[in-house]
Amino acid sequence: MERERVRKYGLLICGIALVTAFFLGVSLGKGQALIVPIAGVSSLELGQPAGADFSLFWDTWRVVQEKYAKSGDLNSQAMVYGAIAGMVESLDDPYTVFMDPEETKRFQEDIEGSFEGVGMEIGIKEKTLKVVAPLEGTPAQKAGLLPGDSILKIGEEFTKDMSLDQAILLIRGPKGTEVTLSVARESWKEPKDISITRDLIQVPSLKWEMKDGDVAYVKLYQFSRQAGSAFSGTAQEILRSKAKSIILDLRGNPGGYLDVSVDIAGWFLERGQTVVIEDFGKEGREKAYEARGNGRLGDYPVVVLMNEGSASASEILAGALRDQKGITLIGDKSFGKGSVQEVEDLRGGSSLKVTVANWLTPNRSLITGVGLDPDIAVEMTSDDYEAKRDPQLDAALEFVRNL
Repeated sequence: MERERVRKYGLLICGIALVTAFFLGVSLGKGQALIVPIAGVSSLELGQPAGADFSLFWDTWRVVQEKYAKSGDLNSQAMVYGAIAGMVESLDDPYTVFMDPEETKRFQEDIEGSFEGVGMEIGIKEKTLKVVAPLEGTPAQKAGLLPGDSILKIGEEFTKDMSLDQAILLIRGPKGTEVTLSVARESWKEPKDISITRDLIQVPSLKWEMKDGDVAYVKLYQFSRQAGSAFSGTAQEILRSKAKSIILDLRGNPGGYLDVSVDIAGWFLERGQTVVIEDFGKEGREKAYEARGNGRLGDYPVVVLMNEGSASASEILAGALRDQKGITLIGDKSFGKGSVQEVEDLRGGSSLKVTVANWLTPNRSLITGVGLDPDIAVEMTSDDYEAKRDPQLDAALEFVRNL
């Protein structure tokens, strides 16, 4: 896959992985390689950072080499990877992650499309491992996991202080194997163990249908590479239909490619209107992404459905439509993933996914850690999910009837 520094990815992140960290706002690129010491090297080729005493690192390295009881089993390269990972973890940012060659390869496979696992997006919120969204038709969804569920244990491993990458590694696995998650939910008195059989994960981009004869209901599952062209085809069908209004359902959509969210926004906004602002936080440096589409759906009354599983690219699109067109948001507060990551290639096949900026909506509302509040709050309870009721969609249909 061609890797360009300027390319910005969504959730993943997300080309969307079965279980993976967010990467909306991720860009892949070839950056300056970080040169790290290995056994036998006595100094850092990068030079001595101001205020950092690297002699402590080398003293510790020497003591381990000389005195560790199983020194014959030491893997110097693994120790280097561990040291770098520890340095990055000290930043206390769950989205800034060092990836060794194996993890880098898995990440690249994730953003390309299909993978084996349980099929859910996870994130860390308030220092707790959370289900952002189970993906459509996956084992995680069929097992009953819901956005906002807390994952307390993966197998026998407690998730407290566990990094996203560690959690991903434990949850993922070959098709046909099983993983047990200890899950807490606000409506439960105590956690429950949920066993899930892993499978090949293939998530659709979107579906649409006509509701009540003249309401185009569009369910967007993810902002994948295919979602842009799929939405374009859907938009053409809506324009030829009898639709008088549109419900855009972004619930459980954990994100994806930034350019796809900008392209879809272009069907509703005028060319040149701001979709999202990238705030680098350094010397006030910013970059605005503008709508570049034809705006042909801009005359339709539109409402957006969202919930805690709406993250990243979903929040960008919802925020743009709210700020630029006054479109009403219905449902629950969104997740609040609005940071931007770039992926830098390092030597030996390793890489660093590093937070470089935050997203702001056109009206300069911060998304990270805050999320978007619905204009009309409608709760979906566990009983609603189990009974297959959808009061949020019902509220959206009622709202568009009165537009």
